[in-house]
Amino acid sequence: MLQVSPVRAFADNYIWLVHAPRDARSVVAVDPGDARPVEAELQSRGLALRAILITHHHPDHVGGVRELAERHGAGVWGPARESLPVDARPLDDGDAITLEDLGLEFSVMAVPGHTLGHLAYAGHGALFCGDTLFSAGCGRLFEGTAEQMLNTLERLAALPDETQVYCAHEYTLSNLRFAAAADPGNAEVAAALAAVTAARARDESTVPTTLGRERRINPFLRCREPGLRASAERYAGRSLTTPLEVFATVRAWKDGFR
Repeated sequence: MLQVSPVRAFADNYIWLVHAPRDARSVVAVDPGDARPVEAELQSRGLALRAILITHHHPDHVGGVRELAERHGAGVWGPARESLPVDARPLDDGDAITLEDLGLEFSVMAVPGHTLGHLAYAGHGALFCGDTLFSAGCGRLFEGTAEQMLNTLERLAALPDETQVYCAHEYTLSNLRFAAAADPGNAEVAAALAAVTAARARDESTVPTTLGRERRINPFLRCREPGLRASAERYAGRSLTTPLEVFATVRAWKDGFR
């Protein structure tokens, strides 16, 4: 398993520092939207930034990239299909990143939905998925379609149960509150909501999660489940005959949920 450290940024972002198996003081930063907390973590722990991975172009994911790359001479990799604020080595679905001197290798997955060119990075039992898959939730459809996002999530859900999911925001509590409304017969959601409510009261992080857990509690991964479909039909006031219709309904429901 990888050693991964969280760096908190803004109101609820996570920037992830991935420690190299061959040298734990060398790290790769994922989505450094703000250089300042990353720099503080590097300095306080005596870490060396060796590379930067970008999942998508939103400012809270790329805002610190240029400053960090220039200061540390770190290589930058990012989505080929998106406009980025720095020159990055372009990546697309099926590519691989091999950082041989660090002992790190990641497979690149195109995961359109939140944005059209969004990427995820999978390797060493970990998934860095930006704003695509959250604990008990998924990203808003700012650029992509419901069909794209459903296909993306089902592709991610096919990864092994034990895969550690490193998403980019602390949204678990609000997501579980919605999951309890959308999937009211799910006892695991109720238990998770109680546990996460207590954890957040202590200001504890609720991620990473695992794909096995997400398949049990995340309504956006459960669009083929009869209970969730029935709940979505009640909300929509009509019959929903396909998983895509269920997903689109649940996503729209979540967008307006308070």
